[in-house]
Amino acid sequence: MATTETTKSAGPQNNITETYVEKVLKADKGNDAQLTSWSIKDFTQKGDNYATVVTSVSVNFSLHGQNQSVSYVVKINPQRDLGKDFSDMFGAIFRKEAEFYEKIIPLLNSELTTLGLRQLRMAKWYYSFLEEGREMIFLEDLRPRGYQMFDRRKGMDVPHATLVLQELARMHAASRFLQARTPDQDLLDKFKTIKTDWLNCTDSGGQMFHNMISTHFSIAEELLHKVEGYEVAEQWIIKNKGDCSSILASQLMRNAKFDVICHGDCWNNNLLFRYNEVGDPVEVILLDLQMNRVASLATDLNYLLYTSLHGKDRKAHVYDYLASYYEAFTKVMEAGGKDSTFTLPELHQEYKNKQEYGVIFGLFTVGVMLAEGNDIPDMDEFKEVEIPKLMEVLRQRTHELIESNPLFRSRFLAVFDEMNEEGTTT
Repeated sequence: MATTETTKSAGPQNNITETYVEKVLKADKGNDAQLTSWSIKDFTQKGDNYATVVTSVSVNFSLHGQNQSVSYVVKINPQRDLGKDFSDMFGAIFRKEAEFYEKIIPLLNSELTTLGLRQLRMAKWYYSFLEEGREMIFLEDLRPRGYQMFDRRKGMDVPHATLVLQELARMHAASRFLQARTPDQDLLDKFKTIKTDWLNCTDSGGQMFHNMISTHFSIAEELLHKVEGYEVAEQWIIKNKGDCSSILASQLMRNAKFDVICHGDCWNNNLLFRYNEVGDPVEVILLDLQMNRVASLATDLNYLLYTSLHGKDRKAHVYDYLASYYEAFTKVMEAGGKDSTFTLPELHQEYKNKQEYGVIFGLFTVGVMLAEGNDIPDMDEFKEVEIPKLMEVLRQRTHELIESNPLFRSRFLAVFDEMNEEGTTT
């Protein structure tokens, strides 16, 4: 029997057992691999993860008489005591992500390799365990290959953002070819869980998400009221703070011209970069696909640019970003002998049409982007009956953080500057 060591004595990490580790090892290295020891090694910081617990397992094994080691990243259901609806929601998004890794990514990669193109840069999937309340997904540990997270407080520069947009474009375009293989069957009907959306998969889950967005709208209203020149933006917030879920629903309506499989949660914390010897980013890995859906590709673009960039950088380079995305998208389409269904000017317009989607998530994440770990409320400290208390703690901490932060203008006010210029707030 293998020896075991853990860095924590309680929590969701305890769901990881030798049986699971051994199955993952054999899925990765083959049936001849013999597990000798393993240990849990936590490595993420508070603020890095929200919907799941992320840890790693360090494994020692023997194979063909050679002692070797490997590590795996493990995503685990956090098992928060927020009631059955929330347990159902977390279970649903685990099944959704597990299906994406196990079934959708291989099909997207098959489309790309058929076209003579490289596969998508995503972590290797090894095994999913989906027992209710004990859901886990085992993935490749990318740290030994030099991949690392970009500091979310800095805001992505042009090289980082361009890499992400180009990889999104390749994923989006590959999904077009995947859809073309079954023209009479919509992608929503091809897979079991892609229709499931954690924004509305349970009544309580959807209401909690609505409450969280409304809380950030209220914070924005309070802050804008103190700043001269933002009266129109303040009125837009007041008008829409009670109906933000409807705005999101309208922004996610299908449009055949721009329909693709979207990442759904493509922001700084769900990306890893590899750098060359002089510190330039050369590759990006897309992670955390629990919000994948079929929607307009512009929702992914707005989500990334409004959550992960300073306003001045987004404004100065937005058309360059869209051009880079379009070039990567059309390159894949042309490899398959197909034209894009939209022009670059039409992409510009669709990006503007989905701006409210980016704005809402920009407001939703700005506090997290600027926060140190201790500034973020710990959801594990709250129970179902204390959700209103959680919302108030979130409101107070986010308000204090945004107002006092020197990046207040470039990460918060800049959102409304662009809305005013585009006429979105009228």
